[in-house]
Amino acid sequence: MSPPERPLSSRWLTIVGIGEDGRAGLSPAAAAALDAAEVVYGGRRHLGLAGPLAAETRPWPSPIHDAYPGLLARRGRPTCLLATGDPFHYGIGAEIARLIPADEIAAFPQPSAFSLACARLGWPLAECGLVTLHGRALERIVPHLAPGARLLVLAWDGSTAAALARLLVSKGFGETTITVLEAMGGPREGLRTARAEGFDLDGIDPLNTLALAVAGPGSGLPLAPGLDDDLFENDGQLTKAEIRALTLSALRPRPGLHLWDIGGGAGSVSIEWMLRAPSLRATAIEARPDRAERIRRNALSLGVPDLAVVLGRAPAALDGLPPPDAVFIGGGVSEPGLLDRAMAALPPGGRLVANAVTLEGEAALLAAYAARGGLLRRYGIARAAPVGHLQGWRTAMPVTQWAWTKP
Repeated sequence: MSPPERPLSSRWLTIVGIGEDGRAGLSPAAAAALDAAEVVYGGRRHLGLAGPLAAETRPWPSPIHDAYPGLLARRGRPTCLLATGDPFHYGIGAEIARLIPADEIAAFPQPSAFSLACARLGWPLAECGLVTLHGRALERIVPHLAPGARLLVLAWDGSTAAALARLLVSKGFGETTITVLEAMGGPREGLRTARAEGFDLDGIDPLNTLALAVAGPGSGLPLAPGLDDDLFENDGQLTKAEIRALTLSALRPRPGLHLWDIGGGAGSVSIEWMLRAPSLRATAIEARPDRAERIRRNALSLGVPDLAVVLGRAPAALDGLPPPDAVFIGGGVSEPGLLDRAMAALPPGGRLVANAVTLEGEAALLAAYAARGGLLRRYGIARAAPVGHLQGWRTAMPVTQWAWTKP
């Protein structure tokens, strides 16, 4: 039987969301918790908004995690953290909850920037794409771009809007309307609108949220796997679209899983794996430096800049990597020890999919299938291509695929 939950009044750590209206916007319970704290942590802007404060104030250092040992040392003594709006929506709340049990925390959120933006624009929050570019690569917006989409974006600073406008134009979405919502909820609040093409707003407040009504001739990325081959910069070492779609299906991606993509080539499989859900992670292992750099460029261009790329030859390059939940071997499957090393790295229920086009690679997969079972398939793909002034079928090399789930 689990122990009874602590009442809010007995929890030593309070996380208070605060808006640009400062203390005036706090609920009585949040204000009381703030006043009862012995120490208050927060950004300098937050501490200023919450003043006057009788408690000791500790501005967040950079990097912020340098403050965590001191915070943890205060366990059991009244402590408050200040955050913007909703601390559990792209805020510090979730990070703190990984360090401190939830039943030791009392949280008092306020409307998030996304909620405030929808209230200003009359947009339904449930139908909007939500993205943060605060401290993250601008290209993270790419998977969300599609004609007619409404996107709410947390900006990094006053320069984000112009940089995002340039990216939108480059992707064919120059007709997008960008609304800049500045310092919402306080006396400095402002709202300005411009098109991505010819974007000319300046002097934007560093505290801003962007609302995009996406428009233009750009098509965006389809939701189904099997992106067009020409979306990937490559030197011919590429899992082609049809085989890639079948491979992704065989890998069975589910939220939160980590993929090893061994023999990354152009990175197409690991990139498409990460595009399936925001929580999916991948590490591409590639022996050639030029291809490793190409994988990084492709990942950035297609909106998954967090793809990890490891330069080295497997199986030696696998040592010390974060453990996988799934493994794809697209190159080097006949390398001695590689299949065994990949299978050993998987947890029970982990998935391995390996493709081969050479006789040596096929022999390795046939042996693995004979020893361990699983599913063995061969795919043949033909595409129409010019034959003189006519058209005919050009057949690609057949692909043998072994898929296996670890018992």
